[in-house]
Amino acid sequence: MNGQCIAAVSGKGGTGKTSLVSSVGAALALAGRRVLCLDCDVGLRNLDLALGLADKALMDFSDVALRRCSLESAVVEHPKLPGLFLLTAPVRTSQPPVTEQQMQTLLTEIRTVYDYCLLDAPAGLGAGFQLAVCGADRCIVVTTAEATALRDAQHTVMELHRFPAGSLHLVVNRVRKKMLRQLHATIDDAIDRAGLPLLGIVPEDDTLPLLLNQGLPLLPSGGQGASAAYRNIAKRIQGEKVPLARIR
Repeated sequence: MNGQCIAAVSGKGGTGKTSLVSSVGAALALAGRRVLCLDCDVGLRNLDLALGLADKALMDFSDVALRRCSLESAVVEHPKLPGLFLLTAPVRTSQPPVTEQQMQTLLTEIRTVYDYCLLDAPAGLGAGFQLAVCGADRCIVVTTAEATALRDAQHTVMELHRFPAGSLHLVVNRVRKKMLRQLHATIDDAIDRAGLPLLGIVPEDDTLPLLLNQGLPLLPSGGQGASAAYRNIAKRIQGEKVPLARIR
């Protein structure tokens, strides 16, 4: 059975796509899956930092897509989380750039090796976004509860019209109770505005930077807050039915 490729996307920066990809990837690896986190943000890559793998990767996805090296030689495995791998983005725009057809071919190969490939798309809806979603099976639209982020989420959904029903999901990230009260907003508002089924709610969590300093994208077990939320999202991705937390 081939693996799945899931792109994390958003219309604006700062919604937490990279945190979601690294943390959910870690949760899937802890569940015994082989997971590849693929950074698609050419020139502004930071997925390696979120995974605690800063500067460990010598080759990037363009090297594999353009046949300059093998997939096996380009990926880096996490030293503390077996089964979790990184394929980083180029430091600068490659010449020639990777085409959508080449990316689709790369993802076809990735599906034969990994159970899940999580693609960290660049912010915005430009060429980098299109490259990240062109070969994905599913997409997760990542937003916050702010009005500007929700509007951008709506625009992002419009760009994903080719995906069938059931393959697009919403994650509301960095949720603070106080912020929701001030905005007179609820998570239901976010669902209605984006028009997508909710995959998870992730609370704002000040422990995440502390984990990053230890080279870990989430708490391996236990705990509350964001780590628990990311583990629940990983379970839902695998088809488990897990009740959604309500943050009011």
